[in-house]
Amino acid sequence: MSRLWITGYRSYELGIFDNNDPKRKVLDYVLKTELATEIENGVDWIISGGQMGIEQWSLTTAIDLKKEYPDEFQTSMIVPFADFSSNWNENNQQSFATVKSKVDFFASVSNDSYKSPQQLRNYQEFMINHTDEALLIYDLDSQGKTQFDYEKIKNYAADHPYPYRLITFDDLQTASEEYLESLDNGFQDE
Repeated sequence: MSRLWITGYRSYELGIFDNNDPKRKVLDYVLKTELATEIENGVDWIISGGQMGIEQWSLTTAIDLKKEYPDEFQTSMIVPFADFSSNWNENNQQSFATVKSKVDFFASVSNDSYKSPQQLRNYQEFMINHTDEALLIYDLDSQGKTQFDYEKIKNYAADHPYPYRLITFDDLQTASEEYLESLDNGFQDE
């Protein structure tokens, strides 16, 4: 079994507040390309959290990829604590609920509502121990909340066989050019 943890920037950290934002289109293209490659290379589970941004977008993309790879993999949303999205606005709560309803498996690491940062550390520990590799949409030169996951992953990988890969802003720029070229060559958004 091969389980991939995917995480990255929150939508607000990327300045994306609308699903029709051109940056979102590029990210969807990158996620589709990366996840399809992972699936073709044998990933059985695509696992992410419930944060607005890369985490929800990656799960949405994975769910869409089930049309092309119906029996090859499963999706899972794992959140740090119960009532994870309860403080979000109604639209963001609805987005969370929609993705949650479509994944193959959902769980929270803690059955309690948020009480302390220890729940976030427990979440990271859970994710590390229940995945085999990680993919982060994250650039070391532009820190965000993903820095905490990156540090945990990097430190763990220093002593364990746990491969991880970063997709940086330079990579996204290159992907943006590929995406525009694919539009010229007939690639259609689904």
